[in-house]
Amino acid sequence: QVQLVESGGGLVQAGGSLRLSCAASGRDFSNYVMGWFRQAPGKERAFVAAVSRSGISTNYADSVKGRFTISRNNTKNTVDLQMNSLKPEDTAVYYCAADRTAWITAGRPQQYGYWGQGTQVTVSS
Repeated sequence: QVQLVESGGGLVQAGGSLRLSCAASGRDFSNYVMGWFRQAPGKERAFVAAVSRSGISTNYADSVKGRFTISRNNTKNTVDLQMNSLKPEDTAVYYCAADRTAWITAGRPQQYGYWGQGTQVTVSS
């Protein structure tokens, strides 16, 4: 079992950058695929990015490719999401997720078993 806590959200102007971090506690962090999802008001939770257990492989939603970078540190038990060139449509609550059996291509929230509480990202125009 793993517990997840996100940090780093906030208010930023369009074109700016933010770095989200997710700290995991529990055992065997390196056995979990880690992902980031986001949920805007009135919309379903949507896949943003995922990173493999080793950190070598990544997967991104088309809407964030080239702007966001996911990375993990299996020594520190953290996974980060570097967000550049932010747009107002990136405004959402961002959630960290983990699962022992998911693939990095898993794009549905139901495919992840563990979730953080979320952190708000607001991008002003």
